[in-house]
Amino acid sequence: MEPSRTSKSNQTLVTEFVLQGFSEHPALRVPLLSCFLALYAVALTGNALIVAIVGCSAGLHSPMYFFLSNLATMDIICTSTILPKVLAGLAAQENTISYAGCMAQLFFLLWSGSSELLLLSVMAFDRYVAICRPLHYSGIMSPRVCAALSGGVWGLCVLNAAVHTGLTARLSFCGPRVITHFFCEIPPLLLLSCSPTRVNSIVTVLADGFYGFTNFLLTLVSYGCIIASILRIRSAEGKRRAFSTCSSHLIVVSVYYTAVFCAYITPASSYSPERSKVAGVLYTALSPTLNPLVYTLRNAEVQRALGQLLPFPRRGTVN
Repeated sequence: MEPSRTSKSNQTLVTEFVLQGFSEHPALRVPLLSCFLALYAVALTGNALIVAIVGCSAGLHSPMYFFLSNLATMDIICTSTILPKVLAGLAAQENTISYAGCMAQLFFLLWSGSSELLLLSVMAFDRYVAICRPLHYSGIMSPRVCAALSGGVWGLCVLNAAVHTGLTARLSFCGPRVITHFFCEIPPLLLLSCSPTRVNSIVTVLADGFYGFTNFLLTLVSYGCIIASILRIRSAEGKRRAFSTCSSHLIVVSVYYTAVFCAYITPASSYSPERSKVAGVLYTALSPTLNPLVYTLRNAEVQRALGQLLPFPRRGTVN
């Protein structure tokens, strides 16, 4: 199919892209379609339930669950930005996306992705205060502070996404028009540009440094203090109870940062499509699917609230 192009300054500018997706593995099209459909259904249902039970259950009106509902909201935005287009591409012969659609996808992906990184740091800080400074917890993590932290995360990340999307929209794309990924993201788009990308690369490195390394270090520091505090607890039961309050968050952090580092902590010139696709599946599909499962299966309070919200017969009390 011929690309849709328009003439400008003796150049032919691409006005739509082709998402390569998983077209290099045609035999896996049906299994991948089934897998992504299942992941999207579980991610959407699980995260929507997290938002609903936190909002409806008075026992979950605490900072930890407030930030968890924010994380679930960002997971919904992330999966709904990426996976419907992936499913359409797997079901069709050719997966095209308009220029405007690509920029919109890029914006919402950057917004949700950077927000999740900041939220994970905020949640680590919340656990640090709860375990290391329990007597001051209610004062430090007051409703006003939590609202300010949440608003700051959403606002800062909207600005981040707008800057990156605006800089990408200023580039000229003259062909080829095939994005070697299953969604629009910065590294493969920079490789397709026929105009200078130096500013984009510099801003991307700065953003990676802040959202990736800085937040990762803050999370490590928080959990270093948490582990040191737990080790000072004398009783084995006390250590177990303290660790159980942050183990779910540790699992989520490990999965998400592994995917992000694999996908972005490399220069655009060494971009690897296969590696980036695997990492993309981890943080756009697998992580949003696992998050509600991890927090539900490992949290008795969430299980009790879920049992009260859903009209299922109760077989016993969760300890």
